[in-house]
Amino acid sequence: MTAGGAALWVAVVTTPVLLRWLAHHGIGQQIRDDGPQVHLTKAGTPTMGGIALAGAAIAGYLVAHLIPGLRFSRSGILVVGVIAGAAAIGFADDLIKVRHHRSLGLNKRWKFGSQVVLGVTFSLLAALWAHTSTTLSFTRADFGGVHLGTGLWVCWATAIVVGSANAVNLTDGLDGLAAGSSTFGFACLAIIGYWQYRHFSIYHVHAALDLALFAVALAGASLGFLWWNAAPAKIFMGDTGSLAIGTALGALCLLMNLQLLLAVIGGLFVIVTLSVVIQVVSYRVFHRRVFRMAPLHHHFELGGWPETTVIVRFWILAGLFAALALGIFYGGYLAAARVG
Repeated sequence: MTAGGAALWVAVVTTPVLLRWLAHHGIGQQIRDDGPQVHLTKAGTPTMGGIALAGAAIAGYLVAHLIPGLRFSRSGILVVGVIAGAAAIGFADDLIKVRHHRSLGLNKRWKFGSQVVLGVTFSLLAALWAHTSTTLSFTRADFGGVHLGTGLWVCWATAIVVGSANAVNLTDGLDGLAAGSSTFGFACLAIIGYWQYRHFSIYHVHAALDLALFAVALAGASLGFLWWNAAPAKIFMGDTGSLAIGTALGALCLLMNLQLLLAVIGGLFVIVTLSVVIQVVSYRVFHRRVFRMAPLHHHFELGGWPETTVIVRFWILAGLFAALALGIFYGGYLAAARVG
C-alpha cells in the first residue's frame, strides 16, 4: 500500500504543477483534422502529462523500499529502466508535435525502430541479467509452457513490449480512457504478484514481491493522474505517458511469466488494436470501412454516444477483463495445488 499511496499522492500533487508549467510555455495538444470534430475544442490542452505519471510510479516504487527488509531486484530495476526509456521516446514524439504544430510527431520508422531497440535491450537483460524464464507461459512457466530458448524468447518478448506500448497508445484517445483502463490491469498484476510471492514454491518468480510493488505504484500513479485527466481533461498524458504505461504492462507480464494472460488482462487494449487492424485491412483490400472511424472508441462517438458514456463503458470492460484474468490465474493455482 505504501507504493500505491505514495505514487497516487505524488501524481495528484505534481500533475497540476506540471500542468501550469506546460500551459505557461504553450505546450498544448495538437488535434488531427480527420478525427471527430468535437475534439477540435481540445486543441491547446496541456500535454506530456505522462512525465508526472511515469515519475510518480517510479517515485512510489522507490519510497516503498524505504521500508526495512525490502530489497531492490534486478527485475524491478529493469522495469524502471524500460519505463524511463519508453517515456523518453514518447516525450520526443510529443515535443516534435508541439514544436512543429502538427498532430504527427516522430517519423514512423524512427518511432518504431526506437521501440524495437528498447524492446530488444529489455528482453536481453530480462533473460540474461534478471534470469527471467524463457518459456512461453500463461499463468506460470512450468505448466503447459513451451520453452522457446533465449533467442526466440527475445524476439517474442520484444514483440510483446512494442505491441503492448502501441495498444495503450491507440486507446489513449478520450479523456481518462487509457489512465482509467490501465489502472485495472496494474491492480490485477499487483494481486497476482503478491500471490506469486506467497506461493513461491508453485510459481518460482524470485522478484514477485518487488514486481507487485511496482504494479501497485503504477496503479496509484494512474489513479492520481486520472484526477486531472478525467473528462473534461485539464491535461493529457501524451505519448510520454501512453507508451510508458503500455510498455510497463507488457514488461511486468513478461517478468511475471504471464505473457499469454496479458491478452486477457489488457483485453480492452487488444480489442481497440484489433479494430484498427480490421479497419486498415478492410479498407485496403475491399475499399470499405467496417467502423465509422477507428480506433473503436471513435466509432461509438460518431454513433452518438457521449464521450463520457464511451469512457465509462470501456472502463467497465477493462474491469471485467481484469476480473476474468484473476479468475483464470486462480483457476491455474487450484490446479497446481491439487497436483502438488
